[in-house]
Amino acid sequence: MKPRRKGAGRPPAARHPRKRPSIDAILAERGIVLATLAGIPRRDRGDVEAEVLLNAWNAVRRGLYRPDPRDKPRDALRKWLHGIAWRLASHYVHSAWARRAVLHPSPLGLLREPVGVDMHAQIEAREVLDAMGELPDWQRDALLSVDSPESLVQYAKRRRLNPSTAASRLRIAREALALKLRRWRR
Repeated sequence: MKPRRKGAGRPPAARHPRKRPSIDAILAERGIVLATLAGIPRRDRGDVEAEVLLNAWNAVRRGLYRPDPRDKPRDALRKWLHGIAWRLASHYVHSAWARRAVLHPSPLGLLREPVGVDMHAQIEAREVLDAMGELPDWQRDALLSVDSPESLVQYAKRRRLNPSTAASRLRIAREALALKLRRWRR
């Protein structure tokens, strides 16, 4: 009788799929993120949710999304987003700011002069994010490429595009975003 080799009779270990989730797939699972953040006060829940989605997208871009290959793709994404949301909710709950926050009806009235980002800028930033969410995938992808550390030429090569085509898509996406924002603000 021959000695059994280690792992004999078992299928080979599965590898992680190379397909990364798109920003749309991440945004489609906002429900699991919001359910995880249910214990956070409403006034801060939107900010923590945005931080979860931003961290998830940055992790995907850096190649840190490595799901268990035995899970269905959607289930794996939901588990992963739940983990990110859980950790960020924990950081929020245990932060000194959340433990010592004292609410005041008009906190800006206590300041002698405005400090940091004003509320108008925050509202505008949220409008931009909402408008970007309504753009087609290729336009959103072109706009997000600006934040990427790679150049536009590298971005074009990675997608097998002519650099002029990538620049044109970016210009069209910027114009579409500006048009959407103008319509919203009327």
